[in-house]
Amino acid sequence: MDEKGFDTINVIPFIDIMLVLLTIVLTTATFIANTTIPVNLPKAEQSSTESQGLKVEINQAGKIYFDGFEVSRESLRTALAVENKQLPMVIRADRAVALQSFVDVLSIVRELGFAKMSLQTEKSR
Repeated sequence: MDEKGFDTINVIPFIDIMLVLLTIVLTTATFIANTTIPVNLPKAEQSSTESQGLKVEINQAGKIYFDGFEVSRESLRTALAVENKQLPMVIRADRAVALQSFVDVLSIVRELGFAKMSLQTEKSR
């Protein structure tokens, strides 16, 4: 029995699979990067752009979002109660939001005893 060895390897199917996987990764990365709540941050001399840890966002209409999902004040308190109090907390509030909405969120965060908290701002020009 005479067996013939491979002279070449066909890599075109491998390249096709890699291109499909690359397309999937790039598409999902674009969706993940654009899922933030639209918030016009207040301006400050020193900007705070820390985005690590827990994130609470308040949009211009005063709606509260935790981890990308809209929540009420009561459900925010419930959701934060089970979180690690040593994780940094970032509050992103729209500059046009009523002060009372921000104070309500701040009082919930303080009441629950979070140690590290910051307000995200943009650097003024």
